[in-house]
Amino acid sequence: MAIEDEEGMRLPGTRYQEHGWEQVRKLLGQCSLQAFARIDPASVDDALLPEYVDTVARLLRMDGGRGDAPGNSYGDTVRELALSLVYELQARPADWAALCAAVGGEQARMGAFWRAPGGDALLRKKFNDLYAVLRDKVDSDNYQVACGRPCSPNRMYAYRMLDTAYGEVARLFAGWREHREQVGAILGRELAAEPIETRQLGSVADCRPEWILRWSETLERFGSAPGPLHTRSKRFASLKDSPEKIGAMLREIGEYEALSANADRDWLQDAVDAGAWLDDYWRVLGESEQASTPGPDRILEAQQDALDLAEGEPIEEPAEALPLLDPLVVEQVSLSPSYLQMAAAAQERGSWALRMMENDSLPVRLAVYLKLLGPFDDSYPCEWLDAATGELPTMQQLALLDAVSLPTLRKRRDAAIARLGAAAGQKEE
Repeated sequence: MAIEDEEGMRLPGTRYQEHGWEQVRKLLGQCSLQAFARIDPASVDDALLPEYVDTVARLLRMDGGRGDAPGNSYGDTVRELALSLVYELQARPADWAALCAAVGGEQARMGAFWRAPGGDALLRKKFNDLYAVLRDKVDSDNYQVACGRPCSPNRMYAYRMLDTAYGEVARLFAGWREHREQVGAILGRELAAEPIETRQLGSVADCRPEWILRWSETLERFGSAPGPLHTRSKRFASLKDSPEKIGAMLREIGEYEALSANADRDWLQDAVDAGAWLDDYWRVLGESEQASTPGPDRILEAQQDALDLAEGEPIEEPAEALPLLDPLVVEQVSLSPSYLQMAAAAQERGSWALRMMENDSLPVRLAVYLKLLGPFDDSYPCEWLDAATGELPTMQQLALLDAVSLPTLRKRRDAAIARLGAAAGQKEE
C-alpha cells in the first residue's frame, strides 16, 4: 500500500503532509538532477553540501511552472516548501551524509549507475528518499513545538499511514456493494443490506480502530500484499496490538482537521469584517470632516490618552501624535484598502505566537513582530508588507489601522511581548 494519499492530512505545526507534497517531491527531484549534472556524483561528499544547496535553491527560484502551485492549505507554494526543505538540509548534514553513503553504495555495486539507462531514475529515487525522511523530521519537530508533546519522525509516518488507511476504509464503505465481502470482513459480520456504518463514517474521527486493524488484515486476501499492520516490519510495531493508540491518533487527526477548517472560516469572516470596518471608518471620517466635528479617531485618541495619563504614561508630543484622518487616508497610510483583509488571512494559523496573542488586534501583533524581528524578515508573508517600502507598516501606520494613539499601541505591544516572554519561560521550565 502506498502511504501517500491524495489529499493529505493536517496536524499542528506540519506543512509537508498535505496534497502538495507530491509536487514538492517532484520539483526537488528535478532540480537535484539538474544540480548533479554540474556535480560529478562520483565525487559527492560532505564538503559538497553548500554547493548543492546553493545550486538547487537557484534552480528552484528559476522554475516558473510547478513551483507556483499551492503546496498546502496554509498558503505555502510548492516552491516555498521546497526551498525551506533544501535549507533545512544544510542544517542537518547527517541526512546529506546518508545520501552520500547511498550513492557511494550504489556506485560500488554498479559503477557509474547514473550514466546507465534508467540511471537518472535511480539517482532521483535517492533524493526522493532523502527528502521523504527529512520532511517527517521537520514536521515532527514542528509538531512538538506546536503541541508540547513528543513526536518522532516514525510517529509522523504512522499518522500518515492511519490517515491513508481511513481514506481506504471510507472508499470501500462508499462502494460497499462492489466490495461487500471485504467491507463485511472489516465490520466483522456478513452484509445482507447497506450497513449503517457507511453513513456514520463522516470523518477520520469517526473511524474505529478495529476497522483499521481488520482492513489491514484483509489486504493480503483482497489485494496483493499484507497490510501495513500485518507485515514483519517493526515500523508500526507499537500499533499492531494497541487499538487504543490507533483510536487516539485517528481522533487527533480528525479533531485538528475540524479545528483548522473552522479557523479558516473564522479568519475569512474576520477578513470580510475588517474590510467592511475600514469602509465604514472612512465614510464616517468623511462625514465628520464635512460636519466640522471631531472625527472618531480624535475621540478615541483623547479617551485613550486620558487613560494613559491616569496610568502614568506620558502622552506623545504633538509632532508625533496621530494625525486626523480624512478621506485621503488610503494615500496617507500607503496601504491598500484590503490590507487588513489580506494580512489577517496570511497569518500562520495554529502557530504558538498567534495563540498567545489571540486576544490582540492584528496591528498589535504586527507591532510585536516589528519590535522583535525588525521591519523585514524572511518569515513575513508578503501580505504583511507595505507595497511602497517592502517592509512592515510603521508604528504610526499600525496605530492608524488600530484606531488608537501611538502611545497606546506601544503599551499594548509591550504588554503582548511581556506575555510572550513569560509564556516562553514557562515552556522552557
